[in-house]
Amino acid sequence: MYSGSSDGESHEAAQRRIPPASSMLWVRNLRRFIGSELETKRILLDIFKEKQQKSAEGGTIPSFYKKACCWKWNGRVLLIGSLDFDLFIVMKPEEGSISHRVQRLAKYRFLKKQSDLLLNADDLDAMWVCLRENCVIDDATGAEKMNYEDFCHIASVCTEQIGPKCRRFFSPSNFMKFEKDESGRIAILPFYLYVMRTVSLTQARIDMSELDEDSDGFLQPHEMEAYIRGLIPNLAQLRDMPAAFIQMYCRIAAHKFFFFCDPHRRGKACIKKVLLSNCLQELMELHQESEEEVTDSEQAENWFSLTSAQRICDMFLALDKDMNGTLSKQELGEYADGTLTGIFIERVYDEHVRRGKGGGGNTREMDFESFLDFVLALENKDTPEGLTYLFRCLDLSGRGFLITPDIHSLFRDVHQKWIEGGNYELCIEDVRDEIWDMVKPADPLKITLADLLACKQGGTVASMLIDVRGFWAHDNRENLLQEEEEPEEE
Repeated sequence: MYSGSSDGESHEAAQRRIPPASSMLWVRNLRRFIGSELETKRILLDIFKEKQQKSAEGGTIPSFYKKACCWKWNGRVLLIGSLDFDLFIVMKPEEGSISHRVQRLAKYRFLKKQSDLLLNADDLDAMWVCLRENCVIDDATGAEKMNYEDFCHIASVCTEQIGPKCRRFFSPSNFMKFEKDESGRIAILPFYLYVMRTVSLTQARIDMSELDEDSDGFLQPHEMEAYIRGLIPNLAQLRDMPAAFIQMYCRIAAHKFFFFCDPHRRGKACIKKVLLSNCLQELMELHQESEEEVTDSEQAENWFSLTSAQRICDMFLALDKDMNGTLSKQELGEYADGTLTGIFIERVYDEHVRRGKGGGGNTREMDFESFLDFVLALENKDTPEGLTYLFRCLDLSGRGFLITPDIHSLFRDVHQKWIEGGNYELCIEDVRDEIWDMVKPADPLKITLADLLACKQGGTVASMLIDVRGFWAHDNRENLLQEEEEPEEE
C-alpha cells in the first residue's frame, strides 16, 4: 500500500489528469487581456509623444492672443464691448509692443463707448422736465410724486425724447429702491438725484480708467493728481486758482484720497474705493457757483477748498524755521500753538517718519508728505483711518493695546501743560477711570483699537491723551455745548 512503485504510478496519473496551461480558457483570456492592455498603453504613449512634438513645433509660431488681456468687472471676465467695465490686466504686455498698442486702442474704444452711453447735461434737463410734467402733487406735503404707472409712462416719454440710453434707469428694481407713501408713490426728486449721481460716478470712473496707465484698477499718486488737475476747470470754486499753485494743490488734494483709500500705504488707491469714498463727494462740493454761498468755516473744513490748501502750505512754511523743506521734532512741536505733548511728537517720529539716509537719530525729519498724513490724522480723529494713525503713537510698547501704565505715561505731559496753564489740580487716576468708562473695553485690563472704534469716542480719548487743548475741550464740554446752543436760540 505504501510501496514506492505505487507512489510513482499515482504521480504520473495526476499529471495526466491536469491539462496543459495553454489549453485552459481562463489562462487564454488573461493572456489576451494583458496583451490588449499593453497595446492600449503603447497606443496612448504614441499619441502623447505626437502631441508633444506638435506642441514643440507650434511654440515657434508667435502668439497673437493672450488670455490674460481679458478685462474683469465684479469678478467676471468680460469681452471688450460689454456694458460693465473695470480694466484688470493680469499680465502686462511690453511697452511699445503690438500687444500693448492693441490693448490701449481697445481700452480707448471701450471707454468711449461707455461714455457715449451716458446721459449728458441736456439729457438730464430733458428728463427733469419729463418727470415734472408727468407727476402728481401730493395734497398733504406738496411733494411731486409718481406711482409705478406714471414711472412706466415717463420711461416711454424719456425714451422717445432722449433715446434708449435712459431706459436702464426706469427698471422695476430701481423703482423699488425708493421710499413709497401709502399710495405706493415715490418722490421724483430723490429719483432724479439718484440718476445724476449714477451718471456722475460713472463719468468719474471712465475718467479715472483713462488715466490708469497699467489698467489694473488702481491709481498711482501722479495719476490721481492728473485726475484732479482735469477737474479744476469744472469746479466753480477752483477756476480762479493761480497757475503757480495748481501743482501743489493737486498734491495736497490727492494725498487725502490715499490717506483714506490706501490704508496699507502701497502707493496706489483702488478706483472702486475712491468712487465710494466721502473724499470724492467732498471734492465735488466745490461745484457750487460762488464761494459766497459757502461760509468761511465750511471752506476751512473742506480739505479740497483753495482756502484749506493754502492754509496747509502756510502752516508748513511757518513751522519750517530753518527752511530746509522738512520739520524737526522741535519745529513740529510748535504745531497748534505747542499744545501737543512731547511724548506724542516723539511717537509720531518713531511710527510715521522715516529715518534720513544718514541713519542717525538726528537726521529723522518730517517731509511734506508725512506732514499731510499728520494733519489729516489730527483733523479726522474720529475716522478709522485717523484713529489708526494715532493709536500707533499711543501704543508705547507696540503690543496692540493700552494698559494703565500707558495712560499714566501719556497723560503726564498733558497734566504738566495743564498745570502750567494755570488750571486746577488733576488726579490722574480719575482721568484714567473716566477714559475706561468712556471706552468700556471688552477686556477690562486693556484698551484696543477695536475698543476705541466701537465706543464712538475714540477721537475724544486720543485728544485727551495727546493735546492739552483737547483735554480742556472735554473738561468744558458742557459749557461749550451751551455756548453753541445760545446763538441758535437767538
